[in-house]
Amino acid sequence: MSNIITEGHSISRPPYFNGRNYTEWKERMRVFIQSVDFKLWLVIKNGPKVPTKLVDNKEVEKSEDEYDEDDMKSLELEAKAKNILHCALNPDIFEIFSDDPKSAKQMWDELDRFFFDREMTGANSPTPQGQLSKDPNTPDATQFNSPDLYFFQDTRESMDKFLDLCVPLHKLALRGNWEAAKVILAKDDRLKHAAIASGWATLLHVAAGANDSHFVEELLQELKDEHIALQDYMGNTAFSFAVASGNMEIVKLLMDRNPHLPTKRGGNDYTPIQFAVMQGKCDMARFLYDMTKVVFQDKDKIKLFFTCIKTGNYHMALEMAREWEELAYARDENKDTALHLLALNQNPLDSCCHCSEIKDPIQINPDMKKHVMFQLVNFLWKTILRHKDHSEAFRIISVPSQLLFDAAEVGNFGFLSELISAYPSMIIWEVDNKNQSIIHTAVSYRHASIFNLVHEIGSIKDIIISYFVKENNPLCFQPKNKNNTLLHLAAKLAPPDRLELVSGAAFQMCLEIIWFKEVKKIMPPSFIKLKNSDGLTAEELFTKEHEGLRKEGEEWMKRTAEFCMLISTVIATAVFAAAINIPGGIDDGTNKPNYLNKASFQVFAISDAAAFVFSATAILIFLSILISRYAEYDFHKSLPLKLICGLITLFISIACMMVAFGSAFFITYYYGLKAVPDIIAVLACLPLLLYIGLQFSLWSDIIYSTFYCRNLFKPSKRMIYVATKELGTL
Repeated sequence: MSNIITEGHSISRPPYFNGRNYTEWKERMRVFIQSVDFKLWLVIKNGPKVPTKLVDNKEVEKSEDEYDEDDMKSLELEAKAKNILHCALNPDIFEIFSDDPKSAKQMWDELDRFFFDREMTGANSPTPQGQLSKDPNTPDATQFNSPDLYFFQDTRESMDKFLDLCVPLHKLALRGNWEAAKVILAKDDRLKHAAIASGWATLLHVAAGANDSHFVEELLQELKDEHIALQDYMGNTAFSFAVASGNMEIVKLLMDRNPHLPTKRGGNDYTPIQFAVMQGKCDMARFLYDMTKVVFQDKDKIKLFFTCIKTGNYHMALEMAREWEELAYARDENKDTALHLLALNQNPLDSCCHCSEIKDPIQINPDMKKHVMFQLVNFLWKTILRHKDHSEAFRIISVPSQLLFDAAEVGNFGFLSELISAYPSMIIWEVDNKNQSIIHTAVSYRHASIFNLVHEIGSIKDIIISYFVKENNPLCFQPKNKNNTLLHLAAKLAPPDRLELVSGAAFQMCLEIIWFKEVKKIMPPSFIKLKNSDGLTAEELFTKEHEGLRKEGEEWMKRTAEFCMLISTVIATAVFAAAINIPGGIDDGTNKPNYLNKASFQVFAISDAAAFVFSATAILIFLSILISRYAEYDFHKSLPLKLICGLITLFISIACMMVAFGSAFFITYYYGLKAVPDIIAVLACLPLLLYIGLQFSLWSDIIYSTFYCRNLFKPSKRMIYVATKELGTL
């Protein structure tokens, strides 16, 4: 838990050495290096492998230009090892090294030789000059209500007691073993209120962070009141650890002993509620909010508010915004407002706060789930419009980035719905630095829900879709491609993350064609054949941009058709052979099948014939796919429909073949062990289920790209809505 709150104890950073406690640092450093890459430890232990070559039967060192891949990998390990050592050492320690370049092994050996000798002899001056400063980040022990630091003194007695008492006590606290811990506590009374772990963590810090309520309860009975609020290296009390871990029982136990703990600041001058929000502990944050807000300064409000938004605690963020409305246009360390952060939220429902049970819930788009995030967006935007004039309000949401277009890029429909519904007359007309409206952005990033706004704005769309889009070329001072229309944007290849909504280049091509045709429907006829500055119409640009995807789709289709055709051929061959060599044989006198009148034989005959017919049909369908032209628009309907028909007929042929197989067993073994044909009939279902399971993802992609995607542009929800309160004022 200390890793959550304190800095300097991270699994990604080497332990810092300030010239003290070398033995402990050396062991921690060794473990750290081995955990990063064991090869790095071998480089430090054995030294680097110097690249050499043979010249006149003598080994000489290679120049850098002569290094091969193995040489460079070996030297990369040496460089990484040296870098880790450099990052771990106080700058003053480098005075013990000579000016000559040192390998990682030489540095390690010199550190060991110098500091180990001094530690053994009890020398306290870590450098020849005796001027080694301590870690500048180490706070003065008098700065906080710090614990007893006896076990961290630079004496052999303290170190021995640390290893004999503190280390096992720390482990027992992590495991929650109070009975064993109590035995160790009896050996030295200072253990109850002394630092027993790095970072000045006391036993109470460790137990609170370990989430063990029983251990904390027993320990509190042994502690005096002044020991409850002891602070660690960063200034955090054990209460902050308990809050960060979200253990309500421990928090209440500590508050019973010291009611002022919720307002006692810790690391980075944070109040404990900040740690709860940072760790996503919504219930804990709500519990502490009312008792903590009385000590909030402006910086506390802003920091906590933005942390709530970043961690998804929208319930508390809305409560804070209602109490301090200036937070609506406050900015974080990156100069972003809360609306800037919310605009980029692609998964607004993935938060720690799904509860909409708030006082006076704000009415939001009825087509959206009544999630508190959209209520927060609605409140923040209307607060800005209430407190600022129109030009200032739009400056707020346009700096440092235009959040309308950020939201359009990620497809944040609910966010845009709240902003547009509150101020449609201006937002719909807004353009970015490329002269793109949000409709243009929706087309570029393939967000159908936002693009469908064109169906709600009536004749305004005819003006907006006629905008010409420019693209800035960083190598030129003048804008390029000023003549790009909305249809040109649809003609460009979609971003990779949008293409990957369906798998398979063929279905991606199908989705791209659907988008192009939908945008083409709303374009004025005079714009369809317009050329951009590169002299390309939208259709020509589509062909150029999608040539690679078309080829990939062609290869995928052919490969799939070949394999399926092979399977169909095998099935046709098998069932044809079964039709000639019928089960039960033929009567020599009448030349009729022996079991002609049995129901199982009739089932066999029908299913075998059906399997042959459907497998032959599948062969012809897959053959037609193989010899198709593979033109662009073949991917729109022709090829996907052929593939669907081929897979369906293949499935039916497999099903009929297994029925024929099962019925043949009934005919042959019916008079023997009757359980055998029953078992075989059940097992015959296994290939069918396996076929469905293995091909499910393929089927879902086909259905999505061929059928569902065609319904994307039939809006099922409106972006612009009128609130009931607004209707009441009309």
